[in-house]
Amino acid sequence: MNGRFPRGGGEPIWRRIRDFIAEPLQAAAEEQRSYLNSPQGQRFDWRVAIMLVSVAVLLTVQKYAVIDSGGTGWGVQEHLIDWLENSYRGLSPQLDYDDHDRLASLTYWALGNFVLYVLVPAAIIKRLFRERLAEHGAKLRGWHDCWWVYLAMYLIMLPAILLASSWESFQHKYPFYRLHPIGPKFYVWEIWYAVQFMSLEFFFRGFMVQTGRKRFGAYTILVMMVPYCMIHFGKPMAETLGAIVAGVLLGFMALKTRSIWLGAALHIAVAWTMDAVAVWQRSF
Repeated sequence: MNGRFPRGGGEPIWRRIRDFIAEPLQAAAEEQRSYLNSPQGQRFDWRVAIMLVSVAVLLTVQKYAVIDSGGTGWGVQEHLIDWLENSYRGLSPQLDYDDHDRLASLTYWALGNFVLYVLVPAAIIKRLFRERLAEHGAKLRGWHDCWWVYLAMYLIMLPAILLASSWESFQHKYPFYRLHPIGPKFYVWEIWYAVQFMSLEFFFRGFMVQTGRKRFGAYTILVMMVPYCMIHFGKPMAETLGAIVAGVLLGFMALKTRSIWLGAALHIAVAWTMDAVAVWQRSF
């Protein structure tokens, strides 16, 4: 099986679906078996150990220095937010209006996630693992493989998004950046929102899934899924439970394609759709 759209033929559709799912799982099992039987696999796996410890440390830093930074006592957040606000005001007259530093605060969050989800793991991959980022999902060759699967996933989720948009918990949470009426800063935020999701995909489906692939085989998907679910704590329960399913599906596709780009595109499309329908609901 490859990433092209499945075409009709003599083989039943259920068998093609079965092969589509089984192929990457079998390949991961064979790769794991080969690795564990090799001299390298018999030794302590410092790559996986570094990955797991760094994930724990980075998510802890994110929680206390990016999300709940007011309790760290570092006093850095306020200065950075002030600098970002002044930068926006100086960048364009269209951005020079008061939103109580909301865009600057959210930009701080998105930039913090970019540093912790991309820059630090990329440094670990390059400097400690001595590997290419392409081996961890950032490859460009074949980035569009299985595009039809991601499109189908978006179309399946779309009715659920539209249904959830009428819930009070959903409207209370989205969009993160609220401005009445919507101005240029809202669209700047949506760009940062997309950067944050690209960063998230690299961290979970690139750094975690691909680093753990040889040691854990297909179980690397479940190893990644646990912290991925936990970062959704505080969001509506339905979304957090959905993150378990989404984490497994996106992890599977990252294992199959060895790429994060369409996973990031799907995440961004869903997030932008959620914001759009939330804004639309408030207009009525």
